[in-house]
Amino acid sequence: MTTSEYMKGKTLVISGATRGIGKAILYRFARENVNVAFTYNKNDEEARKIIEDVESKYGIKAKAYPLNVLEPEQYIGLFEEIDKDFDRVDFFISNAIIYGRSVVGGFAPFMRLKPKGLNNIYTATVLAFVVGAQEAVKRMQKVGGGNIVSLSSTGNLVYMPNYAGHGNSKNAVETMVKYAAQDLGQYNIRVNAVSGGPIDTDALRAFPDYNEVKAKVEEQSPLGRMGLPEDLAGAAFFLCDNTQSAWLTGQTIVIDGGTTFK
Repeated sequence: MTTSEYMKGKTLVISGATRGIGKAILYRFARENVNVAFTYNKNDEEARKIIEDVESKYGIKAKAYPLNVLEPEQYIGLFEEIDKDFDRVDFFISNAIIYGRSVVGGFAPFMRLKPKGLNNIYTATVLAFVVGAQEAVKRMQKVGGGNIVSLSSTGNLVYMPNYAGHGNSKNAVETMVKYAAQDLGQYNIRVNAVSGGPIDTDALRAFPDYNEVKAKVEEQSPLGRMGLPEDLAGAAFFLCDNTQSAWLTGQTIVIDGGTTFK
């Protein structure tokens, strides 16, 4: 079976897909005739544009749903809505992140870390993955299996200024991926993570030290550039493609341009 044959007619559920990494992943799957159910936080206009674009370009079905990952229980009602619009769920990718006011006290040097900010990051990273994956699994069991991917980052492998809250939560979600993989393999469901080095996205540009990070990554990477959303999209697609990665589960694939070796 080819990749196209395997993917055609399946459904991807992905959180946070109106820009950056999530948007790149959405388009990577849509090109392979995968229907997409995606979430967004506030950008309803961009969500509508994406739906119109992928449906006209690729002839697939696309729907968008509002979701606040700081309230993971919203996933329960969200999947009930997805059930009305799609007849199956095959892939779940937990991608949505938070930044701005929500991470105050979490994105800071160690001595300025605060419980609320740290808890918000953990909730959006780990708890949202858990609840979203649980709901996805209930649907995957009905179609004989599926694939789950969590986005992570190399901030749990190398020091990044002010990144303790994020790095700690990324480490936690990668551990959760391993446990999920062990428990869900019996249902023919594989669970993996994609860990990206600094990727040039709006979220990263919102960080006050963006220019410093960009210059450092370009210097450290043997490839001489920052990562792009498309670099992670390819890895996420690979992990969901049973024609290429069928015996790969419980793993974290690091896409970092060679930067964590230095």
